Amino acid sequence: MKTRPSFDLLGPAGESSVGPSTRQLRVAEEVRHVLAELFARTEFRDPELYGVTVTVTEVRISPDLRHATVFVTRLGRDDIEAVLPALKRVASFLRKRLSSALRLRTVPELHFQPDTSLEHAMEVETILRSPEVQRDLHRDSASDDAD
Repeated sequence: MKTRPSFDLLGPAGESSVGPSTRQLRVAEEVRHVLAELFARTEFRDPELYGVTVTVTEVRISPDLRHATVFVTRLGRDDIEAVLPALKRVASFLRKRLSSALRLRTVPELHFQPDTSLEHAMEVETILRSPEVQRDLHRDSASDDAD
């Protein structure tokens, strides 16, 4: 078994533990802009995507720029899981459009994931507004005032 030197900053699967590079962030943002524009036009031939509004919230690119994870949502609706198979079917069409819009050696393969960050934020908001947490917050602020 080969061991890594102590100065190696790569994590599991070769990912950097310090975060994405500037180039990854720049390419991801360009991909997000192009995909958002394509979804705004809604020119897909897939019947499941007819009349469906998809919002691209974030794109994450692998370090080698060959894979892109696209986080999508439908604002005001929670049925994005039903649309994911259709998005997978039109991924080759989207890659072709990306290749004409971006100047990259290789166009990343697209992988679609539902964006659950809004639901998570709403859960945290609900927890923060719960009576138990509010009671603890007021107790802590009262003890700080007494000091």
